[in-house]
Amino acid sequence: MTRPSACYDLNGQVFGISAERPELWQDFDRMLAILRITADTAPGFLLDITEADVLDEEPGGSLVFDGEIPEDGYCRMVAEGGTIHLIFPGRQTVAVNDEEGWAKLRVRPGAKAAWTPSMLVLDAALDAGGQHMLHTAGLMLPGHDNIVLIHAPSGTGKTTTSLALATQGFGLCSDDAMILDLASEKQPQAWGLPRHVKIHQKTAEMIPQVAPCLGPSWDRNGEQAVSLQRLGEIVRIESPIARPVAALLHLARSADGDTRLVPMARTDAMVALAMDNVRTGMTGLLPSQRRRLATIGKLVSSVPTFTLEVGARPADAAALINATLTSPG
Repeated sequence: MTRPSACYDLNGQVFGISAERPELWQDFDRMLAILRITADTAPGFLLDITEADVLDEEPGGSLVFDGEIPEDGYCRMVAEGGTIHLIFPGRQTVAVNDEEGWAKLRVRPGAKAAWTPSMLVLDAALDAGGQHMLHTAGLMLPGHDNIVLIHAPSGTGKTTTSLALATQGFGLCSDDAMILDLASEKQPQAWGLPRHVKIHQKTAEMIPQVAPCLGPSWDRNGEQAVSLQRLGEIVRIESPIARPVAALLHLARSADGDTRLVPMARTDAMVALAMDNVRTGMTGLLPSQRRRLATIGKLVSSVPTFTLEVGARPADAAALINATLTSPG
């Protein structure tokens, strides 16, 4: 097997990258640097990155997606047996096989790198190790080793709510991407992907405590990417270690401005979480998506589920969550 240029420990699953030069895998290292290790054994999943003047943009198989991806532009996805191909014409291609534990990323010299292939590869590496990335925030309960997962579609307020809770003593695992591991027989565990937090101008207005972490410039979406190291100066950032999941909270906006935490039917929680995390292509659910759906089902059946209606003061949610999840009985 090709000797990896770098290896990362994804909660026991070793993810290796082989590339001709560091610049080709720097995007992964920016996100996973804290997880980098020196591996004595072969990685469980290996990514090979190569620059190529000519890309294979017409693989065999069935077309499962054809369209625009936010920020990355036009792409096609093709399923060929157990291999998934993602093609960004004239820029880069990636072939991924999570069952066999490999991926091949081909990049045109000088082409602008797309972010989506990197996340597809990381998702496959996790899947190969029996873990799944979910679009949720994760926070550790004050004084406890358990975490709560907060899910909602983008733009609903996960980051704002997460930072508000963090200012009230909760530990921030991630505001947007948690890795779920169901290997434990007792209860599901999860850990946060250690990547930057994107803070919106509206979030900064609602949570003035983050002001020291922000610079003067905002991007076209009115956001700033803030490193976890910088955020760690004002709130507690948790290490990427798997911890027991205490509850699953579905985030919603309060109609009357009051913040409340109310029980949510497991079937409703299942649908809400699946709609935001399971993708259906032209040919239906891909095998990896079926596994993700099954994982979501096990999570929802194993932990309490609630709706967190957030009002004008997101920080009010801290006392409600604490009282509900940490009180005796």
